[in-house]
Amino acid sequence: MNTAQASQPGHVQQQPSATAPTALHPELHQAQVRLIDVGKTYESASGPVVALSHIDLTIQRGEVFGIIGRSGAGKSSLIRTLNRLEQPSSGRVLIDQVDIAGFDENRLVELRRGIGMIFQHFNLMSAKTVWQNVELPLKVAGVPRLQREAKVRELLELVGLQDKHHVYPAKLSGGQKQRVGIARALVHDPALLLCDEATSALDPETTQSILALLREINQRLGLTLVLITHEMAVIREICDRVVVLERGEIVEQGPVWQVFGDPHHEVSKTLLAPLQQNLPADLQARLRSSPPTPNSALIVALRLTGTASEEPDLAALFASLGGRVRLLHGGVERIQGHALGHLLLAVAGSPHSEAHLLERARRFAQQAEVLGYVA
Repeated sequence: MNTAQASQPGHVQQQPSATAPTALHPELHQAQVRLIDVGKTYESASGPVVALSHIDLTIQRGEVFGIIGRSGAGKSSLIRTLNRLEQPSSGRVLIDQVDIAGFDENRLVELRRGIGMIFQHFNLMSAKTVWQNVELPLKVAGVPRLQREAKVRELLELVGLQDKHHVYPAKLSGGQKQRVGIARALVHDPALLLCDEATSALDPETTQSILALLREINQRLGLTLVLITHEMAVIREICDRVVVLERGEIVEQGPVWQVFGDPHHEVSKTLLAPLQQNLPADLQARLRSSPPTPNSALIVALRLTGTASEEPDLAALFASLGGRVRLLHGGVERIQGHALGHLLLAVAGSPHSEAHLLERARRFAQQAEVLGYVA
């Protein structure tokens, strides 16, 4: 770690202590955050409740890292271990190569000032103006007035609220409130920003504007973002990598294009279902397992999982399949430079057998299957 980094609040300085690791795997030296076999169990009246189990993950400096799962999957428990709002029951949490388990109150204050956090319901103080809400953490930290003023002015301009200094939260839209929350989270120049369902309370248009702002902050400030959500559309829009949680365990993880293009776990598939191009109901009703008429069309579903970087050449695909080919449904999108999508084709009069036709289709798409026939 260089001198400039060590002086930033977002970087925990390595100090000799019983909690600091003595030897690290090489990949840990590149990681800003590392969780090693982390578990969390809560005690309840009905007995212990396991919230996290055997969590292993690495978050690289400067990336946008997504954590997704259904309600109760353990997302909030996981993100709160990163600033030790939750103390793990087992395992280790390393921030900048330092195990934070043994931090005393003073070191926890330093840690948390270097880790910003924004929330689903904004957590603004209703009796304070926009300016006062953003300034408050600086006042608590004892920052001199002129420095506070310069910082608050800079941050309100960054989040697009330079004309809302004296407005109270009740007069703000949901998106504006979240912008205040983002500005407040940045007052101590953190190197890590935790986003707990930051867009769940917002409408789709506002969600897009907040995600664009977070990506801009990530790129302009070199800030690492850890974002938890139950919405795959949010992950697709902003994240570099993603882990899928279910019942406190990681069931799938990888680059966003990979998880979206070829999900393996049923939970991932369920979460992705609203974004998938499914078979339209009218075609489903007409679909038959065998040709209903001599001129029936074969329905072929193609899936692009992203392993090929280029979009399919439709003209070459149609020519290869032979006969009359129509595109019935589907589409292609690009995520992180990879082409993902689903195409539903009707093929009539092809000279090729089903097996040969699928073999030809797989030259253009990673997966192909025959769904049936329609008249």
